[in-house]
Amino acid sequence: MEITQQCVVALTWTLKDTLGEILDVLDEPVEFLVGGNDLLPKIEEALQGHETGAKLDLHIEPEEAFGDFNDQLLFLEPRVLFPAELEEGMTLEGSALPAGTNPDAPKNALYTVTEIYPEHIVLDGNHPLAGIAIRLSLKVEAVREATEEEIGRGSCGTGFFKIETTAPGNDTLH
Repeated sequence: MEITQQCVVALTWTLKDTLGEILDVLDEPVEFLVGGNDLLPKIEEALQGHETGAKLDLHIEPEEAFGDFNDQLLFLEPRVLFPAELEEGMTLEGSALPAGTNPDAPKNALYTVTEIYPEHIVLDGNHPLAGIAIRLSLKVEAVREATEEEIGRGSCGTGFFKIETTAPGNDTLH
């Protein structure tokens, strides 16, 4: 089956930065809805017309991936407002930030705890890969028709590098 809009692709990949450092590896196939919210438009565009077994090497600039780094999404917050078990690398939903944090912090963002000091912490609302050009080597492991439910949701349930809130020890990007 050829990849078109509203189909499901199972992909494996290796994601690197432009210096060749591996950022993420997906060894086991994961399904994504083409024509939904699961993949970056640049990846969907590149996949069109390919079939199972296809291998693609993509170079994606920040503006076509996770955007440019925005220093307006960095917030210095009082350490006392957060639980003692807070760790660097954890993500927090903007809507769940404790009372007393900066009211300018967008509530619809996810924040990564990037630094912890005795008196304050640094929250970063940028995507972890914001400002980074990426190289993606991917393989199409399978292609199938999407179900009506998947099309209705606009997703197979796994967004491309969908950042979810994490507990300590769970810091995967996908």
